[in-house]
Amino acid sequence: MTAPTGMDWDWAIDTGGNLSGSQRRQQLGLFLAAAPQLIAGRVKLAMGRRGNGRCDLGDVPDSKLAKAAEIEARECLTPHVLEHSYRTYFFGRALYEFVGAPYDDELAYVASLLHDLKLEHPTPGRCFAVTGAERAVDFVKAHGATPEQAATIGAGIAAHLTVGVAQQLGDLGFVSAGAGTDVFGTGLAEMSPDWVAALLRQHPRHDFKRHMRAAVAAESAAVPGGRTKWLSTVGFQQLIQLAPFAE
Repeated sequence: MTAPTGMDWDWAIDTGGNLSGSQRRQQLGLFLAAAPQLIAGRVKLAMGRRGNGRCDLGDVPDSKLAKAAEIEARECLTPHVLEHSYRTYFFGRALYEFVGAPYDDELAYVASLLHDLKLEHPTPGRCFAVTGAERAVDFVKAHGATPEQAATIGAGIAAHLTVGVAQQLGDLGFVSAGAGTDVFGTGLAEMSPDWVAALLRQHPRHDFKRHMRAAVAAESAAVPGGRTKWLSTVGFQQLIQLAPFAE
């Protein structure tokens, strides 16, 4: 799949994540190109054809930056968003390890934990992924991250709503890939059902679909030119509800 162009970290800061007409058309093309893969995954799930993707649920980075991010996430996020953030990390790891894609584990962990800092606190005219990324960048810089590390974290968070980013295997696409599995079920068929069940016991969903749909509606109203609103026009809410999870 062709990667999105012109929608990088600088674009996010400059525009607040608001899409131009040409970017909407580009995103629609990428969305339509991704649909067959999503459908194929759901068919595999329905047929009981599951892979063996997994990762160690007890193994997380323990650097000072990682521990600081854990504290920040626990202090700032509601229980359902906090557990989603952990699941984003573990789903991302399982996907990346399944295909052998490279990633920086510490930065992936920190970005996953902080990627939805602003999900439930919309800012009029500025995408929550962008404002959350800006806050995360300030936070990690204050806790010892280098400018390059902070930029990697910020870019991954800001981009996680952009269609096509999840297919860019590497640090940029990690959060988008992991969150996509948790929100829509993309890639779930490649994972061991026993491992998924263990993950959901460790990090329960807490009626996540209902909370997520409410957050999407609030964000869409606050940022009518943003990616969340655009995604809602092509079935974002329905895809959340139809995800292969009970809640």
